Amino acid sequence: MILVTGGAGFIGGNFVLDWLAQSDEPVINVDKLTYAGNLDTLASLKDDPRHLFVHAGIGDREVIGKLLAEHDVRAVVNFAAESHVDRSITGPGEFIQTNVVGTFNLLDVVRHYWGDLPADKKAAFRFLHVSTDEVYGTLSATDAPFAETNRYEPNSPYSASKAASDHLVRAWHHTYGLPVLTTNCSNNYGPYHFPEKLIPLVILNALAGKPLPIYGDGQQIRDWLYVKDHCSAIRRVLADGKVGETYNVGGWNEKANLDVVNTICGILDDIKPRADGAAYASQITYVQDRPGHDRRYAIDARKLERELGWKPAETFETGIRKTVQWYLDNEQWVGNVTSGSYREWINQQYGA
Repeated sequence: MILVTGGAGFIGGNFVLDWLAQSDEPVINVDKLTYAGNLDTLASLKDDPRHLFVHAGIGDREVIGKLLAEHDVRAVVNFAAESHVDRSITGPGEFIQTNVVGTFNLLDVVRHYWGDLPADKKAAFRFLHVSTDEVYGTLSATDAPFAETNRYEPNSPYSASKAASDHLVRAWHHTYGLPVLTTNCSNNYGPYHFPEKLIPLVILNALAGKPLPIYGDGQQIRDWLYVKDHCSAIRRVLADGKVGETYNVGGWNEKANLDVVNTICGILDDIKPRADGAAYASQITYVQDRPGHDRRYAIDARKLERELGWKPAETFETGIRKTVQWYLDNEQWVGNVTSGSYREWINQQYGA
């Protein structure tokens, strides 16, 4: 079986669901269930014997060590991370504890487990670390997209903490021989996304008749990757990636934030028009830009396509329409995650 950390979060939850939809190999799912972890995402697996959920963090060495010792774990896929740049600016300490100290603890426990495996299982074992394109810093409008050879230039507490975790993974491979793989992805979107991030926030605010907050001039450019495409890329890397290598995962969809918001508004105008007939884009509101806001991210995913034959199945146009429809069809999931604490944070971040 495999052990997945952070498997009740957005990307991790989608990965667990997709894994068990395509494979009978069981999953041990370890998640600390912080604000962004949500067992409702995994509701369809409640009685599935292939899914073992364990409430713990990646820093819980005793729990992780016991799980590894008691189960025949052939791979660890590490999604567990604090991931929101805005939250890292207001509270960086939690990001250091989870993304840096937590990753160290996980690596160290896994190293000892791996070191005691029989030779054949030791050779087959993999530790896959899921990271972000933000470790590479920012790009100008004319710069080439990030390649795996780009140097690290993180600009936020979040990206700095993820860069540190990437370096730890690399060091555990080169020093101890732990068979690691690293993926660095662009901005994910899709089902089960906690609505602090741009796309779900805009969808839900639009439907609620609330302002659609746009940082600065809205011309910050991101590459957008449909989450199920990301999950398929991780499965591909886990199966055939070269030990010690890094693979960038992108959607080949560079979009300015304002264009993303206008696209969402257009889809909602089409499939769920406002009662007053006005365009959802009339709700767009510009707010003060966040400190140190990176201007552009772009991913060069050619290595992954060239070496492992992977490329995304969704365009932004197909993926964003599926995403909007998912939020319209899953009001109960949305209602359960948009708690009082979430509303307080949104008001703090963007203004009431």
